[in-house]
Amino acid sequence: MNTEYLESFVLVVQYSSIAEAGRRLNMTPGAVAARIRILEAELGTSLIQRSGQAIKPTEAGLRIYDRAQALLQDARDLQALAGGGASSGELRLGVFYSALTTHLPVLLEDFCTRIHPEQPILIEYGPSAELCGRVHNGQLDIALVIEPPFALHKNCGWQVVQNEPLIVIAPRSMAGRDAHDLIKNEPFIRYHRNAFSGQLVDRYLKDSNLFPRQRLEIDSLLTIVSLVERGMGVAIVPDSFSIDYREHQLIKVPLPLRTPIRRIGMIWDMHGPRLSLAQLLVEQAVQIFAAPHQE
Repeated sequence: MNTEYLESFVLVVQYSSIAEAGRRLNMTPGAVAARIRILEAELGTSLIQRSGQAIKPTEAGLRIYDRAQALLQDARDLQALAGGGASSGELRLGVFYSALTTHLPVLLEDFCTRIHPEQPILIEYGPSAELCGRVHNGQLDIALVIEPPFALHKNCGWQVVQNEPLIVIAPRSMAGRDAHDLIKNEPFIRYHRNAFSGQLVDRYLKDSNLFPRQRLEIDSLLTIVSLVERGMGVAIVPDSFSIDYREHQLIKVPLPLRTPIRRIGMIWDMHGPRLSLAQLLVEQAVQIFAAPHQE
């Protein structure tokens, strides 16, 4: 059985979308669908079905899903071992979207070049809630996430590595104005309310009885920063490591009331086969990100 076909099936189920699986695999949706059909022919049963706008696994698909994930991980571990990788196999690391180009390179630089230069690492990305669930289910060894608003499972370890208070960002031409004045009187770019960070922003607005003139709503910190830089409005965002203010034409203005905090942390599988590697990565994250944010 071709493991590439299994991988296509797992991604389709994971993202409920053939198109998204294709993007992850750098393939066309038609090619992904063809792989699924071949796999179904080999197994003699249907594995996926359409449910509204989404793709869902059939009963047979559900039965093999977990085992398919385990087989894929075993195959990757075998490749790592055969290639002279670490005896523990491939470290599976999850990262939330906006950290891919900011936190992740800084976190891995020393780990990959000095601490464990021979250790193979698989990087997965997605929403923080999804990544937490994948660590709990053993699909990931560790993940860098935004702290979720729900309790974590008992098999998961948790360590806050960065506290990011909410602030207002605005174009430099608006320097000298206070935060609430900017929110009330300028077009507002809202952090999407489905995101953890957006929920913090929404709570602050409601608690402060603020009703901004919303222009856009989007779940992407770096996109919000870019839009504000181009003079399209102001926004409330976490004072994040992801924003390098020396390269952006922005000002940041503190909020006058009690400021919500976004917490970035590491969640890991406390019973996983790569626990020692995960703990080393947590130590690295604390050393790197726990320092006060510098402008």
